[in-house]
Amino acid sequence: MRALSGVIASLLLLLNTLILIGPMMLIALLKLIAPGQAAKDACSRGVMWIAETWAEIDKAIFALMTPTVWDIRGGEDLRGDTSYLVISNHQSWVDIPALVQAFNRKTPYFKFFLKKELIWVPFLGLAFWALDYPFMKRYSKAFLDRHPELKGKDLEITKAACEKFKRMPVTVVNYLEGTRFTPAKRAQQQSPYKNLLRPKAGGVAFVLAALGEQLDTLLDVTVIYPKGPLPGFWDLLCGRVPRVIVDIQPREIDPALWQGDYENDAQFRQYVQAWVSRLWEEKDARIAALREEF
Repeated sequence: MRALSGVIASLLLLLNTLILIGPMMLIALLKLIAPGQAAKDACSRGVMWIAETWAEIDKAIFALMTPTVWDIRGGEDLRGDTSYLVISNHQSWVDIPALVQAFNRKTPYFKFFLKKELIWVPFLGLAFWALDYPFMKRYSKAFLDRHPELKGKDLEITKAACEKFKRMPVTVVNYLEGTRFTPAKRAQQQSPYKNLLRPKAGGVAFVLAALGEQLDTLLDVTVIYPKGPLPGFWDLLCGRVPRVIVDIQPREIDPALWQGDYENDAQFRQYVQAWVSRLWEEKDARIAALREEF
């Protein structure tokens, strides 16, 4: 019965995507040929409205087909007319529906920095393109040693994407770990944190540099799966995820974090890295405290 429920939920999600992807693509194509920035921005708002509608219908499907309790803590004063920076831990594909549950139509529709390979995912890749999600190409350290000319390419993409975000309110989501947490990855990295991988400060530093004055608040988000092993998306569809905690801690952003040169100023770089380390130490302790409840 759980597998059957998962299949039905999958079909409903697919149907929702197929119905709304057409209008989204039409508006995105109009944006390419629209005369003037005002018309292009209007098209962007239209695409966002369709994406929010798609997300609301997905939320209804999850509520109808799965028993998951979405335990959203904090974020009562969120607004749709200002910009946020969301920093979250990352453990599972279920993290994305968790953020949808917490933020859709409470904040501006969020933007992720995605792996370049995701543009080839059927339907979703087109949607990501229409939504102006920046696609990042990640290189291994060994590859960059052989091709040093490619160093800093991701940061260039970050800068270019943030220029687009300046024209309207946005919620930028940044996963500082850069990949999903697993105990094996934690051991391989020799991470000093019990529940997290080592954070990477470069991406968030450039988001702050580009959007700092536009950002109203940092939303420090911690996603917890308190019962059982880390779930996959299929586990969610099959009703095997009893509870998801999304803990939201609003934080003020120190203006000093965007008033330096992260690439060329070693002292400023250490300042940002120290801020990220403190944030991660507190998040590690927060995860442990939340898990103790269960």
